[in-house]
Amino acid sequence: MSLLKDLFLFFIFAFFTACSSSSIERRYNQSYTEKESKGKYQRFSSENDEETYRAEFDEEPVEDHPVNVKEFVEENNRIENSPIKLSERERVMMEIVKYLNTPYLYGGNNKMGIDCSAFTQNVFQKSLNVKLPRTAKEQFAKGEKIKRKNLLKFGDLIFFDTTKNSYPGHVGIYLGDYLFAHASFSKGVTVSSLHSSYFKTRYVGARREVKIRN
Repeated sequence: MSLLKDLFLFFIFAFFTACSSSSIERRYNQSYTEKESKGKYQRFSSENDEETYRAEFDEEPVEDHPVNVKEFVEENNRIENSPIKLSERERVMMEIVKYLNTPYLYGGNNKMGIDCSAFTQNVFQKSLNVKLPRTAKEQFAKGEKIKRKNLLKFGDLIFFDTTKNSYPGHVGIYLGDYLFAHASFSKGVTVSSLHSSYFKTRYVGARREVKIRN
């Protein structure tokens, strides 16, 4: 199935599964998350926002090549519905969709708040039963190294140098056409472009954990 069809299904599914009673901004204002450690809850105040932000990003990611979701859907509204039996590619895409607009939270690992490496870990575990390590640094050490961007394929993990605290500091899932899904500090789980200057200058490489069949 083509990338255009995948992304169309991606955003149509998101439209029907998104929480209509709250916006991304309102969800970010919530001060709680279920922590990975023993399922306990930990409170985060606004005073801690800067600290948790700096743990993964050295500055606010400015996307000067934004993905125009509305325009994309309008241009591809004639694409047929997905078949009943989903391919591996479609299963990964649909799992990504479930996390769309989930607010970013450093250390979070669920739909109340999630960070980049927990997002990639959850998507691969739930869609393909592939177990990834918990951190971006650990994920960067696994899988087949992809040496050039023009060799990237759907499902490859792509990494960015975004902080002095860890290398690499950020990870996303490549979708094709230089687009990738990730947990963004400012937007939550979203789709961004590798052409955006922030990500273009901080890209450090990619790993292929599994070859995903169409």
